[in-house]
Amino acid sequence: MQKTVQHIFSPPPAHTVGDGFHVHNFFPSGINQGIYRMSPFFLLDYGAPHFFPPTDEPRGVGVHPHRGFETVTIAYKGSVAHHDSAGNSGVIYEGDVQWMTAGSGVLHKEYHEENFAKKGGSMQMVQLWVNLPAKDKMTNPKYQGIVHKDIPVYNFPDNNGYAEIIAGELNGLRGIASTFTPLNLWNCKGKKGDTMTFQLPNTYNTGIVIIEGNVLINGSQKAETNHFVLFNNDGEEISLQGEDDFICLVLSGEPINETLVPYGPFVMNTKEQIIQAYEDFRSGKFGVLED
Repeated sequence: MQKTVQHIFSPPPAHTVGDGFHVHNFFPSGINQGIYRMSPFFLLDYGAPHFFPPTDEPRGVGVHPHRGFETVTIAYKGSVAHHDSAGNSGVIYEGDVQWMTAGSGVLHKEYHEENFAKKGGSMQMVQLWVNLPAKDKMTNPKYQGIVHKDIPVYNFPDNNGYAEIIAGELNGLRGIASTFTPLNLWNCKGKKGDTMTFQLPNTYNTGIVIIEGNVLINGSQKAETNHFVLFNNDGEEISLQGEDDFICLVLSGEPINETLVPYGPFVMNTKEQIIQAYEDFRSGKFGVLED
């Protein structure tokens, strides 16, 4: 049975995060049941291609705290640097992924990589916030810097494109990222006319970001570049057919059925935990990181 489309969302008005990321927030603000509808994914900021002129002062987001979830950043154009108070740092280039587990608390900053900033250019990226279940919210912070060439690739039959398996599994091929709950995160790539079909559990919350090109969903519904496709939880099979060369980011996961209390940079389960997070941040328990 096909997993049917609930709605195809046009990109909402863009806003700037810091001075370096021009993004459209598809959720939680843009969909019903906001903080729960795409669980375990809490937030999706999509940075459609945006040109930044050259500068000697790299743009980005200064030092800020997180607790209770993970940030996942995927670079499609441009390059993004990262530092955090747990001692991790790195740069992701086109095709790379930065997967940071904030867990019990971390300070971090994200900004345009120095050479990219000096030359200027087009930036295109996705950032996801992935919720952690209550039992893991205070896990130790960690960082997974995933290089594009290391991401496992599944080739669809009859040369109908391929999927880069960042996390989860596709037909027995497992992704490179470790996760706390079952979820899939794939970049599906194909040429005009390619048709790829795959299955995802009907209980998983599922969406697709159309990164490049236009595609037909299940042979009938057109989804255009920079749009987000939200699926009903009513079937397992999805097919994508390229009207152009295309890239689609598939995100699908088992819901975490727990009460959430998000506030600012923290995603917790109770108001008391939010208050404690701010107290711990102010008292220096998240470590030290220079801006």
